[in-house]
Amino acid sequence: MRNSLFFTSLLSVSLILSGCGTMADRLSQVGESPPLTPIQNPNAQPNYQPVSMPMPNPEYPQNNANSLWRSGSRAFFKDQRAAKVGDILTVVIQIDDKAQIADSTVRSRNSNDSLGVPSLFGLETQYGKVISDSADPASLISTTGAMSNTGKGTIDRSEKIELQVAATINQILPNGNMVVSGSQEVRVNNEVRVLQISGIIRPEDVTSSNSISYEKIAEARISYGGRGHISDVQQPRYGSQILDIISPF
Repeated sequence: MRNSLFFTSLLSVSLILSGCGTMADRLSQVGESPPLTPIQNPNAQPNYQPVSMPMPNPEYPQNNANSLWRSGSRAFFKDQRAAKVGDILTVVIQIDDKAQIADSTVRSRNSNDSLGVPSLFGLETQYGKVISDSADPASLISTTGAMSNTGKGTIDRSEKIELQVAATINQILPNGNMVVSGSQEVRVNNEVRVLQISGIIRPEDVTSSNSISYEKIAEARISYGGRGHISDVQQPRYGSQILDIISPF
C-alpha cells in the first residue's frame, strides 16, 4: 500500500514539474497571439544530426578542353538552381491520397470423435476392475468440439494537401545528394499554422524553376500543424491523455 502511494505521489510530482514550464509559458501568453518561432540555424538545433547514407566511391568530373559547357548544367549559361549549402529551393507539396480497404474473415470448425473397444482379446470383461461397471465397451470415449470466428475491418481514408514551402540546403552528401529542410509559419488571428519539411534530394530532380516535387524527396518528413486557441481546444487535457495511456479498461 505504501509503495502504491509513493509511486502515485512521485508520478504526480513529476507531471506537475514537467508541466510547470509549459503552463507558465501559456499563462504568460493569455490575451496575446501565439509568438512566432525565431529564425534559427537548423544545424545548431539540439536534436540535429548529420545524415549518413550508403555512398558510392566519389567520381571526379573531367574538364573538357576547349569547351564552354559545364558538366551537370541544363543551360549554356550559369545554372541558377540550388547547389550549395545555404541555397534556397521551393518544395511543391501536392498530396491527394485515398485508401479503401475492407477485410472480412469467417472461420468455423466442428469435430465429433468416438472410440470404443467392444472386444480386446477377452480383456473387455475386466473393464469393471479398472473403470466403472456401467462403462460400455462399444463407446468408451466420445468427444465433440465446435469453434467459430468472425472478423471484419474497414479503412476509408482521404488526404489532400496542396502547399509550397522554401527550403535550404543544409548538407551535401559525398555522392552529391543534398539534405534540405525548411519551415514556414503563418499567423492568422490567434492561430499559427506551421509547415515543416526535410529530406534528401538529387540535384538532377531540381527543375529549371528551382523547385522540386515532394515525391522526389527521399526520407521525406512533412509536418503540417499549428498552435493557438483552436489547437488547444481540440487537444484533450493532460489528465485525459494520461488516463488513456495507463487505464487498462
